[in-house]
Amino acid sequence: MGRRRKFGRAVDGVVIIDKPSGMTSNDVVQKAKRLFFANKVGHTGALDPLATGVLPLCFGEATKFSQYLLDSDKEYLSTFRFGQATDTGDVDGNILSDQDASGLTRKELEKRISERYMGQIEQVPPMYSALKRDGRPLYELAREGKTVDRDARPVTIYAFEVIDFRPGVVAEADVRVSCSKGTYIRSLAEDLGQDFGLGGHVASLRRTCAGGFVEKQCHTLEELEEERGEGRAEELDHHLLPIDAPLSDLPALELDSDTSFYFTQGQPVMDMRVYRLGDEGDTVRVFRDNGDFLGVGVITDDGRVSPKRLVVLAD
Repeated sequence: MGRRRKFGRAVDGVVIIDKPSGMTSNDVVQKAKRLFFANKVGHTGALDPLATGVLPLCFGEATKFSQYLLDSDKEYLSTFRFGQATDTGDVDGNILSDQDASGLTRKELEKRISERYMGQIEQVPPMYSALKRDGRPLYELAREGKTVDRDARPVTIYAFEVIDFRPGVVAEADVRVSCSKGTYIRSLAEDLGQDFGLGGHVASLRRTCAGGFVEKQCHTLEELEEERGEGRAEELDHHLLPIDAPLSDLPALELDSDTSFYFTQGQPVMDMRVYRLGDEGDTVRVFRDNGDFLGVGVITDDGRVSPKRLVVLAD
């Protein structure tokens, strides 16, 4: 049986999408894949269907470095609703309980946030999440009405600001959260609601920053679709950021053609400039002296750079 032919063309780089509400992150990937007629696309950290905002997509060789974005810090704007708990932790779920939240004040909320939800905290992931148990996503079990024990995990909250507060039987707070990877904003809303005995959930959620990528870099799917029109997919290629865009915070090392040849063959190479870039174990971006990005390497104890992940350059 012959090998299955790949759909699309080889496209390398990163595009920042403004994810619309109502679509899954995979829906966005599939739409972008068709728009760019690309044979390989992946997202860098899923957003809930409810959520909107910054969703970096890696194309082709850039997918090799998507983990750096998965591991990056994020920032969100969200509206928390207190007085109602839902089975999903967000407004798309079924209401499980109603409580009168009219006694909750902004001062009390900010005090509780500063006391219990800043710095490194322990957070139990929600049942409606993509984490897996025995090979199955937790959200599949949740839809079957099942609940399983989940271990608390450490996450870091760098900033947690109440932007606006609207008191009432159902109270609402607009918040800005800057956090480490793996933080569930829904869990913050639920946990705060439980602290006050009121229940809480996320009414809206927008990611404003992911791994250094921000809203002003985003393109909507509608904009891309309109720009392409009936034309060729290549019309959209000018939106592609470089393959190494997810690694922009890493120091860069440029190698001459001879040294870069050995690096691309998987061999550690020596360069005296390595000592100025970092210490043993640090990761660096590596370029050929003509500007071609070759991949990332790790500084060894003898001052060499050992290839860690290489890109395949087009001929």
